[in-house]
Amino acid sequence: MESLEARTIRKVSARLIPFLMICYFIAYLDRVNVGFAALTMNKSLGLTATMFGLGSGIFFLTYFVFEVPSNLALDRFGARTWIARIMLSWGILSGLTAFIPQIAQATGLGNATTFYIVRLLLGAAEAGFFPGIIFFLTLWYPSAYRGRIISAFMAAIPLSSAIGSPISGMILGMDGIWGLEGWQWLFIIEAAPAIVLAVATYLYLTDRPADAGWLEPDERAWLIDRLEIERRQREAVHQISVWQALYNPRVWALAFVYFGLVACVYGVAFWLPQIIKAFGLSNLATGWVTAIPYAIGAAFMVWFGYNSDSTGERKGHTAIGLLIAAAGIAASTLTSDPTLTIVAFTIGACGVFGSLPVFWTLPTAVLSGSAAAAGIAVINSIGNLAGFAGPYAMGWMKDATGSLTAGLLLIAGLAVIAMAIVLALGHNASLERAPAPALREG
Repeated sequence: MESLEARTIRKVSARLIPFLMICYFIAYLDRVNVGFAALTMNKSLGLTATMFGLGSGIFFLTYFVFEVPSNLALDRFGARTWIARIMLSWGILSGLTAFIPQIAQATGLGNATTFYIVRLLLGAAEAGFFPGIIFFLTLWYPSAYRGRIISAFMAAIPLSSAIGSPISGMILGMDGIWGLEGWQWLFIIEAAPAIVLAVATYLYLTDRPADAGWLEPDERAWLIDRLEIERRQREAVHQISVWQALYNPRVWALAFVYFGLVACVYGVAFWLPQIIKAFGLSNLATGWVTAIPYAIGAAFMVWFGYNSDSTGERKGHTAIGLLIAAAGIAASTLTSDPTLTIVAFTIGACGVFGSLPVFWTLPTAVLSGSAAAAGIAVINSIGNLAGFAGPYAMGWMKDATGSLTAGLLLIAGLAVIAMAIVLALGHNASLERAPAPALREG
């Protein structure tokens, strides 16, 4: 007979994880589809590699500014209301990216400046979504389950690229329909689901376990009790307020680790389609080949998260993942053979995607309540500055040297530094092994 704990976790997971994965799938696709659009957009708008790198990464500057306020607003107003607001605003702005030429002509700002402004607004709109979901999951899952649960949720990152890349390649072929180019249709078509999901989010999500009418009373009581025991145990060891979380040394150290991770994610994501297209492939073929590292990385990600949960080991898993990421990305610069290049990027994808969800168990083991909302937002906002620095540095280096080799070696080096910080940090695994409360059967 299924235990109360297993039954509760199964119901919560069935209710939340598939829906949140779909939301993050669309969020990440809308964030990085500019990499595919660049195959034809850059020429259409007259963007150099440096301009494209700046515009791709500038998203993260306003994302950084609004991240902490947005996550605190989520804690105050509730997840369903605030996440729905985020999805609606980013869907509208992502769609507006398609009309950069028209906006530039109407305002006289020029294509490049308009591109920068739209990306800045998109960053402000999306700020708080990812850390908000991570915080939201801490309200529903005991620590022992977070490695696998965050892995399942974050599998939307590689899956969005694995599935979205071939679709993006096909959409680029829609030139001339209603007078729009393929890259414009790419932004319009891939933004529409975010607007629809904004409404679904408001109607479907439940803010906290106490409000979950879809759980049985004994399931709801078990979950509330278990999470409360863990909260008290954490706070007995680490009593951290919201403001203390903002300048806590451990929070900032983890932010620098995340900086290295994010540099790997976006440094490659924004440029990989162009690297593969240079093999002489069509846009459609580029989409299918680009999907390979992400599809394999998604499978590795889920397995790695389960393995971390089953062993209870966090720090070593994160460090090993970073090492694999650095090795794969660096190895991609050592060959010009297309097959070996894809193999190297696939190894790198396994490392970075495997370490991402396990990394997020490190801050949630010591932070709770509003301090968790603030601390997670700080880590995510500082880390995501690499989403600006990485693509911009790679674009500048490409214009300066004619090659992406220096840029790829730079982000591989950042992964090695992140690994060293992880190994230097302590991690109290006992904080994730809170005793279960007495079961309330019957």
